[in-house]
Amino acid sequence: MSLYVGFDLGGTQLKYGLINEKYQLNYDSKTDTPENTSQLFQLLENLWQELREKTNGKTIAAAGYGIPGIYSIQKNKILQSPNYPEIDGLNLDKIFKSFTPVPFQINNDANMAAYGEWKAGAGQGSNSIVLLTIGTGIGGGVVLNKTLWHGECGFAGEVGHIIVNHSGERCNCGNRGCLETEASGPNIVRNYLSLSQVNKKMTAKDVASRAKNGDSNAKHAFNQAGYFLGIGLGTIINVLNPDKIILGGGIMKSASLLLPPAVKEASQRSFEDSFECCEILKAQLGNKAGIIGSAAWAKDNL
Repeated sequence: MSLYVGFDLGGTQLKYGLINEKYQLNYDSKTDTPENTSQLFQLLENLWQELREKTNGKTIAAAGYGIPGIYSIQKNKILQSPNYPEIDGLNLDKIFKSFTPVPFQINNDANMAAYGEWKAGAGQGSNSIVLLTIGTGIGGGVVLNKTLWHGECGFAGEVGHIIVNHSGERCNCGNRGCLETEASGPNIVRNYLSLSQVNKKMTAKDVASRAKNGDSNAKHAFNQAGYFLGIGLGTIINVLNPDKIILGGGIMKSASLLLPPAVKEASQRSFEDSFECCEILKAQLGNKAGIIGSAAWAKDNL
């Protein structure tokens, strides 16, 4: 039985592991993401020795790399990376080939997380799913009719940049009022600080703790984020009509605060029959979705 390697290159952590033919993790680990690309490429090369030692004599048949940013499948290049702008325009296929001893695939990290949830997580058995990862930002991936949807040029699935508030905050993408700026972790903190007139460094986890302890401003901050998330979900339901929308990422640890207003708003923003057709649920694989998805993508495209 062969094994398949998956790499998930996050902004702060590089996660990696091995899956078997049934898409089950045989081994996984993580390390801090290096500060520059030369260190990153050297680290990836070094990790192959560790992975070989964890195979228990089994053969590694293929590998997948999930990388954040706008990745062009046609050009084998990252066109715009949020974490490593110095790799923009580089031919990653050529670079990875120099140290990857097996056939490999490169794809967007959010696409790989969606593929992982579809193959081995909350999306199993579905024909069409949309995954949203809600954390510092909002990423997404789409599977339509049992096919990972890349779009014409490979850039589909950027659900975090659906416009939900035309007078909202300026987004890093250059637009204003994106779902990412209105429903992500930093926005929840920003809303809470504004409502409570508190001036201190906080995280969304801190706001959630206060909400669970009865702080009305903290509850309202989550309600606001849920409201805009619901507008985004309603748009996705109307446009794509998926059978599941799966919500993952760190903010979903506070799902009891975020989901009720989001689901309520989604029901009011989408066609009734389309909403009834779609199940909105939490992701199952956590931060292992990208590893599993990248390895599964490599396996299925071998």
